[in-house]
Amino acid sequence: MIVAGDFKNGTTFEMDGQVYQIIEFQHVKPGKGAAFVRTKIRNVITGATVERTFNPTDKFEKAQINRRDMEYLYNDGDLAYFMDTETYEQLPLNMSQVKDALQFVKENTVCKVLSYKDNVFGIEPPMFVELEVIATEPGFKGDTATGATKPATVETGAQVKVPLFIEIGEKIQIDTRTGEYLGRA
Repeated sequence: MIVAGDFKNGTTFEMDGQVYQIIEFQHVKPGKGAAFVRTKIRNVITGATVERTFNPTDKFEKAQINRRDMEYLYNDGDLAYFMDTETYEQLPLNMSQVKDALQFVKENTVCKVLSYKDNVFGIEPPMFVELEVIATEPGFKGDTATGATKPATVETGAQVKVPLFIEIGEKIQIDTRTGEYLGRA
């Protein structure tokens, strides 16, 4: 059991027959009245996000999310194929479940496949990836004092904001959680 007063980012719990994950939380102690916990929670199966407040003493069943390392092989239309690195078993997932998470993932990259009671609901890509820039506009010399950025397309097809000095063919590091440029690889 988990008490709402102990919520932390990333905590998963069961409520009303659904599984939720805490995205953000805030303990609020107003001048008048009782304290409460304001949260932003995401249904891990449907992906729907809602804001909700809880009494700090509310109790919920902790949900056990299984994370299994699997290698992303390829996508074929509406399916993305992953392979268990130990058993070599292949698992097809609907692109609708994993499309957002796959925007920075190349083939043959190991990801964590997330499941709850043997029902797969999503993937977690590696936190940081190195990708090659395949399209961007040329930068202009001398325009670096402002910290300006320009859009660039990486080899997976995703768009990233990069500094003006980045050129086509360079490898860059990207934080997959935020989609931000971190530096040259």
